[in-house]
Amino acid sequence: MDSLNIILKLSAGVGLFLFAMYLVEESLKNLSGRSFKLFLQRITKNNLGAVAGGTIVTGILQSSSMVSLMVLAFVGAGVFTMKNAMAVILGANLGTTIASWLVATLGFKTDIEVIAYPAVCLGGFLLIVLGNQKRLKYLSFFLLGFGLMFIGLSFMKTAMEAQVQHFDFSQYASMPLIVFVFIGFLITLVVQSSSVTMALTLSALHAGAIGFPMAAAIVLGGETGTIIKIVISAIGGNASKKRVALGNLLFNIFITAIAFVLLKPILLLITDIMKIKDPLLGLVAFSTLINLLAIVVFLPVLDSFTKFLERFFKNTDGSVAVFIKHASIEEPETALDLFQRETKYFIHNSMLYNLELFGINTVSLKENSIFKDINERKKYHQKTGEEKYQFLKELQGELHVFYLKLRTKLQDNKQVELNQMISAVRSSMHAVKSVKDIGTNILDLKNSSKDIKYNFFLHHKKEIENLYLQLNAILLQDKKTNFEELQNIFNTIQSNYSSALNNFYTEVQKTAIEDIDITTVINFNRELFTSNKAILMAIKEIVLDEKLANDFNEIPIYKT
Repeated sequence: MDSLNIILKLSAGVGLFLFAMYLVEESLKNLSGRSFKLFLQRITKNNLGAVAGGTIVTGILQSSSMVSLMVLAFVGAGVFTMKNAMAVILGANLGTTIASWLVATLGFKTDIEVIAYPAVCLGGFLLIVLGNQKRLKYLSFFLLGFGLMFIGLSFMKTAMEAQVQHFDFSQYASMPLIVFVFIGFLITLVVQSSSVTMALTLSALHAGAIGFPMAAAIVLGGETGTIIKIVISAIGGNASKKRVALGNLLFNIFITAIAFVLLKPILLLITDIMKIKDPLLGLVAFSTLINLLAIVVFLPVLDSFTKFLERFFKNTDGSVAVFIKHASIEEPETALDLFQRETKYFIHNSMLYNLELFGINTVSLKENSIFKDINERKKYHQKTGEEKYQFLKELQGELHVFYLKLRTKLQDNKQVELNQMISAVRSSMHAVKSVKDIGTNILDLKNSSKDIKYNFFLHHKKEIENLYLQLNAILLQDKKTNFEELQNIFNTIQSNYSSALNNFYTEVQKTAIEDIDITTVINFNRELFTSNKAILMAIKEIVLDEKLANDFNEIPIYKT
């Protein structure tokens, strides 16, 4: 029973320590996350600066994984070169040892309660009383995390001390050190925090459960355990992100192997030459030395190492565009034609997105489309709703970038046509955003048990399905559409909006309904009206010439 209680207490300590690290990480990320990103971008002009930046930021945030993930994002966006990214990660590995020094000194050399309890008390008080203020909320997270980290450490320490009294660990002293390296790797792989592995190892070393060489071997294994998070994050990314993840993995494997081969000489250096007799401080010094060794070994050869990494993974441009990515602005007429096709593709997928938010079957739109094969090839229909929205945003961005390049190459009359296309893209995205904004209203109305709300939804669902089928047919036809056809569609949109609102007001007078439900229906009706007008305006820019498109703009469209 005593052994079970000790194991439970040790597990609670690990859980508290992990939660505390999360609180500290979240607090610092939200209080200064943008500042750290800007700092990293400024300081990474050279290799030494990048190493220093990685060390400083990780030393403050206390999460090399978070910094590494930040670096992956910068590499994917083209902000960092791969060489700078590698240098930052080298520094980040060193930065994690700062927390280890803090734990080894304050956690085991002072009365933990004096530090931890006041921090938890103040943090909890601030969170409850002033937690609605963002900065004070995250300050309280920091205080709670700081205090709970040492309370968790205290649990681990006392559990280890109690276990030593009930269990003879000396039988494990003769086991090969490689076993302890593997244990360190597994612990870190599970908890995804080398800081937790260090805290556990320090507790075991402090209690006498393991010796200095075994503790060093466990810490060594922990160096490689956190890499799995980085590898998973790079899956699905571009070639640069995958290369950075591979480089980080090779860093850790190489240094772990070298340090293991030189383990005894390094430990002698710490105990006999550096004269560090305290095993706790010696263990932290060991962790610091191997990360310094990584910097010394890899920094001079970073150029060659990055060239080596470039042999792996095929480069992809990461573009979501279909037509304009093959276009050259040196052939402006062809580029304009491809831009128009891309615009139609954008509008078509925008309509699919809006229909799917309403739960409308889009098979007829998908099947009767020139873009069917393209979307199947891109696996567009397998994306989640949020992924489709991000896809549309990225495509809109690429269209705007290409527009800015192409407009300087075209004659005036062709520039007008290009301007119509980009206006269509803006209107289409506005239609998508309007429907996305009422996503919760759609769910509320669709799942409502009140007939007045549910019937209102069904009415609009049918109207938008008919409208989009009509607009999609116009979009995909080769000939220009006459003005009167689009004006009739617009009049129908106006009429549907007004009649739906008036009918609802009539029904409300006969039915008991809450105030908030009235607001939901009115907002839903208004945003859908805005979206329908926007998608019509997008189609108008495609199918009408400049004069008729401008005349169409003169139609009064404001309605409340």
